[in-house]
Amino acid sequence: MADSAATPNDNAQEQKPQRSGKRKFLLLLLLLVVILAGVGVYCYHLFYGRFHASTDDAYVNGNLVQITPQVAGTVTRIAVDDGDYVKQGQMLVELDPSDTAVAQQSAEANLAKTVRQVRGLYSNVDSYKAQVASRRVEVERARADYARRQQLAKGGAISKEELAHARDTLVAAQSALTSAQQQLDTNQALVDDTEIASHPDVKAAAAQLRQAYLNHARSALVAPVSGYVAKRSVQVGSRVQPGAALMAVVPLDQIWIDANFKETQLAEMRIGQPVEIHSDLYGDDVRYRGTVESLGVGTGSAFSLLPAQNATGNWIKIVQRLPVRIHLEGDNLDKHPLRIGLSTVVDVDLHDQDGARLPTTTPQQPRYSTDVYDHQLADADQLIQQIIHANGPAARAAGVAKR
Repeated sequence: MADSAATPNDNAQEQKPQRSGKRKFLLLLLLLVVILAGVGVYCYHLFYGRFHASTDDAYVNGNLVQITPQVAGTVTRIAVDDGDYVKQGQMLVELDPSDTAVAQQSAEANLAKTVRQVRGLYSNVDSYKAQVASRRVEVERARADYARRQQLAKGGAISKEELAHARDTLVAAQSALTSAQQQLDTNQALVDDTEIASHPDVKAAAAQLRQAYLNHARSALVAPVSGYVAKRSVQVGSRVQPGAALMAVVPLDQIWIDANFKETQLAEMRIGQPVEIHSDLYGDDVRYRGTVESLGVGTGSAFSLLPAQNATGNWIKIVQRLPVRIHLEGDNLDKHPLRIGLSTVVDVDLHDQDGARLPTTTPQQPRYSTDVYDHQLADADQLIQQIIHANGPAARAAGVAKR
């Protein structure tokens, strides 16, 4: 019985070293895992992490080209709706053109009348030149007549009264010559160093016609760029005023990424560094490529509507974020188009340190432009030239030929 009573104690004593050894093994294993994890984290930072900066605070951004009228009018036609694709120059909204058409017709008539009036100024100059020449002949005749009578008066052949009449005739002729010369000078000043097309009155009338023509052309609102229609708010029958937002056109081939990096991530970031982008819309299977285009010149809080007043002393230090613009390559946008406002995850490769933190040169070309309105002014100038030609000297020559 003594042997059987001692058996449990002996078993407990034998199990206690076994538990202690197992605990030590687990602790060593845990320590090994922690060490390996630390080594892994260090190696990750040493070979990859310190050369990459990533953030999920990044969104797709782009141009929202607002369609706004430049003249007041009533909407009579809307050619597109939200989501439609439009090409540059395509008509989007049409306003009632009646008022602008009447104003253009009035301006055309005013230009034609002005051209004819300026033609009259040139004719007046020619007429006054002829009058001056005639007055000079009269003065010379009166002077010769007065000199002849002076000789006759010395011999007593004529009376003093007749000599006085000759002198009065000479004075009157000289006065008439002076008056004609002044009228010539006055009319000459109106046309000096000008042609009909360059005369100030004609240019003023042409400017009025040009403005009326542009107002009439602007009664049809066209797309400045190719893109997709968004935010249409205009309705048929609405009376719109200049500057009112009717809709927007979004060119999805001109989009970029606005990534907000922490200030602690920007020390090694440079313009031109390659970027890898993933969109939440398509997941990790779709990869976009890009480059750092610019680093913001101020944090988001600095440009907020109510910036932080840190000088008051009541402040809490918060890691600030700086907006970084990322230029997207267009190789994947055709198959997997992005939309404005979508969330993305960006990763910047920091290996290349040759780029600048801030640009040092000015842009040589405009970032964005459109030539869709250029032809309007050219068409107006062509119409002006036609009216001047139809009412200028050529019109008079054609009238004489018909006679």
